[in-house]
Amino acid sequence: MRLVLGVGLPSGYPAPMQAVDLNLLRPLDALLAERSVTGAARRLGLSPSAMSRTLARLRRVTGDPLLVQAGRGLVLTPYAEEISGQVHALCRDVQALLQPAAGRLDLGSVHRTFTIRAGQSFVELLAAPVMAAVADAAPHVRLRFVPKPDKEAEPLRDGRIDLEIGVLGTSAPELLTQRLFRDRLVGVARSGHPILAAAALTPERYAACSHVAASRRGAFHGPIDDALAELGLSRSVSLVVPGYPDAIRVAAGSDLIAAVPRSCLGNGLAAGWGVESFDLPVRTADFAISAIWHPRLQADPAHRWLRETIAAVCRRAYP
Repeated sequence: MRLVLGVGLPSGYPAPMQAVDLNLLRPLDALLAERSVTGAARRLGLSPSAMSRTLARLRRVTGDPLLVQAGRGLVLTPYAEEISGQVHALCRDVQALLQPAAGRLDLGSVHRTFTIRAGQSFVELLAAPVMAAVADAAPHVRLRFVPKPDKEAEPLRDGRIDLEIGVLGTSAPELLTQRLFRDRLVGVARSGHPILAAAALTPERYAACSHVAASRRGAFHGPIDDALAELGLSRSVSLVVPGYPDAIRVAAGSDLIAAVPRSCLGNGLAAGWGVESFDLPVRTADFAISAIWHPRLQADPAHRWLRETIAAVCRRAYP
């Protein structure tokens, strides 16, 4: 098959584009650079006989001898001299195009805005340290955190969302995930609440309290209620709020008891809200907080760097 290099071939040797064999590009570059069949073979890890066959093929497709005998060595023909620089540049450009993209990422020159869908608690707790880590390495990268009214996959599929943070809650089989940290529910009550004085908190005493629940969907029933039901108990949920930070604030200013992920306590306690945590007297399953993205962004170097940055921030926050 013929090789079209973008320069004029010798008269009478036209080569249609569909006949190009790009596998010949690297051997041609090696031959022109080494001016030796043996040297070119050594460079590409081929046998001298295989390189001789390749040279013969190159001569057929270009219609030019390329290398001719001169004493004990070989010299380039005028046509080979003419195309030598261009062949080398083409090889370099092809290698740059097809090499792993991560090796070419220059964070200082990345101008991107990433849209991240995350819950209120993640935004309150980790948006600031994530942004600080991003800005330190990539000053032209911006982050846009958007509300998480549901866990539907369509915004990830159609590109409205670049990354989601939370519990995987969709059956979309193609989505990719990376676990950031494991979490579990704990109880929260205001300092001085009578429930904190109990030496051993029983499910019965816990269920007898009034509760505030956090639910984006406004649900009064959750996994704690299922656990209590297995013991023949039920609790009274007097108030439902949209997010876990809201539930902590309510518990801090009332006698209502909240149940929130343990990861949320860093913000509530550090802020001096006057709340204390306790282990729930019923068993609920741990859950994984993950980064979730669509496969179309899997190999994107800037997106991969963002995922790694967020994971590093989470490891520091929740070792």
